[in-house]
Amino acid sequence: MYFSILATSTSLLAFASVALGYGAPGACTGACNMHDPSVIRRESDGTYFRFSTGNRISYASAPSIEGPWTVLGSILPDGSSINLPGRDDLWAPEAQFVDGVYYVYYSVSTFGSQNSAIGVASSTSMDLNTWTDHGSTGIRSDNTKPYNAIDANLFNDGGNLLMNFGSFWGNLYQAPMRSPTSVASGSYNIAFDPAGEHAVEAAYLYRYGDFYYLFFSAGKCCGYDANMPGPGEEYKIKACRSSSATGGFVDANGVSCTEGGGTVVLESHGHVYGPGGQAVFTDPTLGPVLYYHYVDTNIGYGDGQKLFGWNVIDFSSGWPVV
Repeated sequence: MYFSILATSTSLLAFASVALGYGAPGACTGACNMHDPSVIRRESDGTYFRFSTGNRISYASAPSIEGPWTVLGSILPDGSSINLPGRDDLWAPEAQFVDGVYYVYYSVSTFGSQNSAIGVASSTSMDLNTWTDHGSTGIRSDNTKPYNAIDANLFNDGGNLLMNFGSFWGNLYQAPMRSPTSVASGSYNIAFDPAGEHAVEAAYLYRYGDFYYLFFSAGKCCGYDANMPGPGEEYKIKACRSSSATGGFVDANGVSCTEGGGTVVLESHGHVYGPGGQAVFTDPTLGPVLYYHYVDTNIGYGDGQKLFGWNVIDFSSGWPVV
């Protein structure tokens, strides 16, 4: 029975690939198994670095986004200084470059818990054993908060630093930052889906042309090998846009992102299942690139089998198309 369900799902996904016209993921060589990617390019020599969940934030380097990716190790081999459960199992890294310093934000939490915090480490080179842990940014949550303080995304709007974050509960929030390591003031909601389990997370804000695009993941992210979600309930990547970085995001149909709006950018197709945990990188050769993790149905559905995927984005219609 389980096999026939998967076989049927694979056939439907193959049809969706043709109907929707999604491009296949770009090439990846070397260390391509990973979860929750964050990619950044070193200014001095053009080396690419990719950070991911696991091994107290594992990271790898490559000469291009295609690889070959070589694992370097952990940025925080002793775990986080934040005294919360999960300090030795850090999640969802986010790498940014601000004023000559590389920052990697990370989540301290446990699965299904709202007892969470966003921490940050920094390095001026990103070389192994050069990372300094600064602990909490001041963005924390517990069961008194309307949000879950995980899945950080720092956005630099011309020197005005904004932190986007959140998962489930009240979904996505934003807070002004005093500095790259410290929150300045209270947060406000920027996306919420009132339907179902409120499964919205992994915010990433990206400016292209006159608009700010809020990318996010929606649906069930994990554990497909143990509990297969219903058709369409698995991870997918959506987006809303606004002329302001601080709110007013709507989808292509004009539905507010705080009222369940979100235009699908990438979903299951062909052998690609449950793409998400996404971000956008401006490649000096390729231009805007959407990258993410996904399950290859030809390989397996386990979390440890997820792969690094990427596609070039076309914004010519005013909306991101891969």
